[in-house]
Amino acid sequence: MPDHPRSAAGNLGAVSVDRVLLAEPRGFCAGVEKAIKALAWMVRVFEPPVYCYHEIVHNQLVVEEFRSLGVIFVDDITEVPPGAPLMLSAHGTAPAVVEQARERAALVIDAVCPLVTKVHHELKIRSRKGYQVLYVGHSGHEEAVGTMAVAPEAVHLIEDESDIDALGELPPDTPVALLAQTTLSHDEWRGLMEAALERFPQLWLPGRSDLCFATTNRQAALREIAHRVDSVIVIGSANSSNTVALEKVATASGCPRVIRVDGPAEIPGDLFGTVGVTAGASAPEQLVEQVVAALAPTGGVELVHVTTEDEYFPPPPELRELLRALAATVSLLAGRPDDATAKDPAASDREVSAAEVLDALAS
Repeated sequence: MPDHPRSAAGNLGAVSVDRVLLAEPRGFCAGVEKAIKALAWMVRVFEPPVYCYHEIVHNQLVVEEFRSLGVIFVDDITEVPPGAPLMLSAHGTAPAVVEQARERAALVIDAVCPLVTKVHHELKIRSRKGYQVLYVGHSGHEEAVGTMAVAPEAVHLIEDESDIDALGELPPDTPVALLAQTTLSHDEWRGLMEAALERFPQLWLPGRSDLCFATTNRQAALREIAHRVDSVIVIGSANSSNTVALEKVATASGCPRVIRVDGPAEIPGDLFGTVGVTAGASAPEQLVEQVVAALAPTGGVELVHVTTEDEYFPPPPELRELLRALAATVSLLAGRPDDATAKDPAASDREVSAAEVLDALAS
């Protein structure tokens, strides 16, 4: 373990941590891996600036790293110069915005997480069948905004039980479905699902939960350690829904103190005893390593493993087509038109992590 890095976390003078319980899984999920690696390809292929609609993922370190490489994040498609390359974030984008982007940008790569796409599809199908859809989500979050825009005439945002009670004007024979933002805590979702079922006994639910498997796994790992520690540090940015959900899970699981940090500099100086550490799905592993090093536990680190994740989401199809075309052109110009190794530059994508990609770009 490295020496106590006081310069990285100047408020750690009084910290006396005996042990760290490190949750596993933690950090980057498959959807975040896909989005970060896709934007990294864009940075390598195009001269800056490259544009991205909304933050690619909700993490300050990742966003600032891409800004330093010439990526410009925008919240309005009209801010993208006509003919510029554009990426759409992992959180999903409203259909009208996607159409506007394709009319304006030279190339649009949609890095939406497939699990968000699943919810978009469910909402589209239910609305076409005449359902009114209760969507459990957080007002203003990019994923919620993009999802609800799929069928705005049929969807109702549900943030607490009062929103369900307010739907009393729906005719008794109206078919009702329940969908969710993928990054919610399981407890938050379950409570509102039960309230909705009580109000609408014939409520339609998807065969497979809308909640992201990675979000659920990180919450399960955190529950294993939350009752064993004096405090929990959740690494991730304040605008990350799944990070905020982890804070709630730790508190609900009996942890006496829960602290969210963006990095080691924000660790409070009065921690002691045993500290649990986890990270939201948008937080890179390098932040975990820095936080653990800053805590400098005298009794070492215990890894608390709950499950192994092996899910993988390939690059967006538009990106793969672009990379194949570029590789074929280079091979042709080099006089090797049948070079099989150049046919799919993204073929080894699964073997390289987003963390490795970020490190390579920064070097």
